[in-house]
Amino acid sequence: MPVARLIDSDEGPRLAFADGTDAQLIAENLVAFANTEGGVIVVGLEAEGAASLVERVDIDRLLRHADDLYNPPVVVEHWEEIVREPSGRSLRSALEGGNGLGGASQAPAYAIRVPRSTELHALADGRVLIRSGKVNRPLGGQEIQRLASAKNTGDFETEAVPGASIDDFSREMIDEYLEKRAERTKRPHSGEVNRMLAEIGAITTDGKPTVCGLLLFSEYPQRWLPQSGVVFAKFVGKTPRGESGLAGYSRREELIGPVPRLIEATWNMVWGEMAISAVVKGLEREETFEYPQFAVREALVNAICHRDYRLRGRRIEVRMFSDRLEVISPGGLPGFITVENIKDEHFSRNPRLVGGLFHWGYIEELGLGIDRMIEVMAQAGHSPPKFDARPYSFAVALHNERSQPEQPEWSRDTNHRQARALQYMRDSGSITNREYRGLIPSVSAETLRLDLVDLVEKGILTRIGAKKGTYYVLKD
Repeated sequence: MPVARLIDSDEGPRLAFADGTDAQLIAENLVAFANTEGGVIVVGLEAEGAASLVERVDIDRLLRHADDLYNPPVVVEHWEEIVREPSGRSLRSALEGGNGLGGASQAPAYAIRVPRSTELHALADGRVLIRSGKVNRPLGGQEIQRLASAKNTGDFETEAVPGASIDDFSREMIDEYLEKRAERTKRPHSGEVNRMLAEIGAITTDGKPTVCGLLLFSEYPQRWLPQSGVVFAKFVGKTPRGESGLAGYSRREELIGPVPRLIEATWNMVWGEMAISAVVKGLEREETFEYPQFAVREALVNAICHRDYRLRGRRIEVRMFSDRLEVISPGGLPGFITVENIKDEHFSRNPRLVGGLFHWGYIEELGLGIDRMIEVMAQAGHSPPKFDARPYSFAVALHNERSQPEQPEWSRDTNHRQARALQYMRDSGSITNREYRGLIPSVSAETLRLDLVDLVEKGILTRIGAKKGTYYVLKD
């Protein structure tokens, strides 16, 4: 994928700027990106596309100098020259405008693409850096140990799967992926499909399917990876046990298929079991779902993206209780991630699977899902998601209780028609019989008249006027 498509105009988790004279800064960025998710270092441009003071840079010499400042060496995928026209175009426009020879009126810049590394890299002074937002953060002792442990497990998602061949890929799934990827990148794929599959880690260099490839493109990856399915269970109460110690679930389903289909099937299952209520605001009826849609989808996508597929004995579990939804993913938190820093840090156990689902459109913006999950839960009046990290599992629980705003005394002991009339009166100050009939046209005029009489008798409304001039106001 072109470097220009991976970057944005602001520094962030996968983009850093550096001038061509600071080998130390280049070394720090190389180490931080290699230890985390990989990224792009832009040399010769500043944020927002402004040219740096360096006109031309010997990138090879700069990288050789930086190599002396850390260990072990970081393998750079490639670097390329990009051309910026001095017309004030944004960085994205400059990078997408071409990467060839620059004329006299053009200022050159360079993009160094750094892959995620399977090794742990440290600077010469002993610091182990990771990329955190737009800064390079040094890790503490225990964090270094956790990251080293994650590196030592290898890249399981890119391992070849014995007994599988590229014929086990579904052409329909590949075509769908290419279509979604073109929509997201604004650039249709025009090269060889097998080359693209190798680039994204779906096949090895000699054309054998990988774990990631089968999860994305095989119609039935569970043939080789039985642990890659999902178990859904709907429980009657708040605990897994029912009466007399029996299983308390009313529905249990086992879901299979490639991960894009698995996400949709699990989402549809939860959606079908989700309670929906309705409230009337003004003249509009508004449906309220048991859980915010984004929070549910994010929990499901995260579980499928980040679970440890090496653990063969367990599948992802989705449990719906009367008071909460739990999504349990096999495998503890990856690398240096903890419950305390999960909102601010990002590290993927399966970065190629994450990249595939990002291009497919199942991930909106890399690294920001937890933030938004917390935000939408709060907006819906729910408590924040609860995270439970254990050595061999990670669970997210979404609770469905809402903080109820205090209701005015007059709103109690009324039917839904009367409640709608009272809301109308709060907005407009009064209501007539004709206006009430306009609000509730499906009910007889006599029933609506009796509704208003009842509210007067309860001391909630005051009747003013007589006959056709009658109207009602809220009693102080």
